[in-house]
Amino acid sequence: MRGDDQTSGVLFSYVSCEARVPADHPLRMIRAIVDEALEVLSPSFERLYSRMGRPSIAPEKLLRALLLQAFYSIRSERQLMEQLDYNLLFRWFVGLSADAPVWNPAVFSKNRDRLIEGEIADQFLAAVLSRPRVKVLLSDEHFSVDGTLIGASASMKSFRPKDDPEDRDHPKEPPAGRNAERNFKGEKRSNATHASTTDPDARLYRKANGQSSRLCFMGHLLMENRSALIVDAELTRASGTAEREAALTMIERTRKGQHRITLGADKAYDVQAFVKGLQARNVTPHIAINGNIRVSGKPRATAIDKRTTRHPGYAISQRLRKRIEEGFGWVKTTGNLAKTRHRGLDRVGWFFTFTATAYNLVRLPKLLATG
Repeated sequence: MRGDDQTSGVLFSYVSCEARVPADHPLRMIRAIVDEALEVLSPSFERLYSRMGRPSIAPEKLLRALLLQAFYSIRSERQLMEQLDYNLLFRWFVGLSADAPVWNPAVFSKNRDRLIEGEIADQFLAAVLSRPRVKVLLSDEHFSVDGTLIGASASMKSFRPKDDPEDRDHPKEPPAGRNAERNFKGEKRSNATHASTTDPDARLYRKANGQSSRLCFMGHLLMENRSALIVDAELTRASGTAEREAALTMIERTRKGQHRITLGADKAYDVQAFVKGLQARNVTPHIAINGNIRVSGKPRATAIDKRTTRHPGYAISQRLRKRIEEGFGWVKTTGNLAKTRHRGLDRVGWFFTFTATAYNLVRLPKLLATG
């Protein structure tokens, strides 16, 4: 029999948000791991908040909401609040009851800034990786590293001479306006003489010859090779040496003890000074050989010796290191960091590390299910 198309209004609902989430939903396992990590961070939260005044948004709920923003590619805090208002799955994950009011987007962003100043993203990543059921998935001997460009939230029109930020004397400058046209033809611009008035931390950089230059940062990830989880993240100003400098910094922060480890990387890391730096730190460089660069018309000698390349582990590292591209792909597409919405090295770096943590959490349910 055909049912009636009638809207039935109910004054009370006796079904909780918890009951509406399927038992096998991936967010259930993620929520359990996140709650364990947030419990570890409770002392850090205490130091960020005063003991007097009105209660703010709970930092635990705020971080869970930011994770949903990364998981579901939500573009802004305003859209996130809209989703929280009617999405029962989101309410359950954050910890809001069905009747609880959502926060004002401006208040949410203001409270988020306190966590950025407290450098909670690095602690959150470490807390997730230190959970007993996550720690057993990690390797402490074999790692891979790579870097990528993160577009800055700044227009090329904002890249102006440092001695004259308004560029008043530029002969080709049209009448001033909110988004006036600019002609860069014949103008020599470099990071030494120019800077962005929108985001001074951004640098003009190009990935390779033949590609256009753009204002950007450089993001770096350190991955362990057993489960391909991100164990450290770093954001720096874009430069030709930033990848190698960040790799050494992350290795020193991550390694435990003095036992020998391996580090896989692509051809950009095949530099004599970097290889010597790894060897001084008791790290075996499993780096791809760069035979394309020529010095004075002759191929440049590689910094990797044959004792390393003929070892069976070298080929394995070269195969596994490419999985780090999956992390970069997720962070830049799903995590909405191909071009950041934020400004400043510290702020963009916070979101880069936080989004890398979200990538780990997305992968953990499948890894834990398969053992």
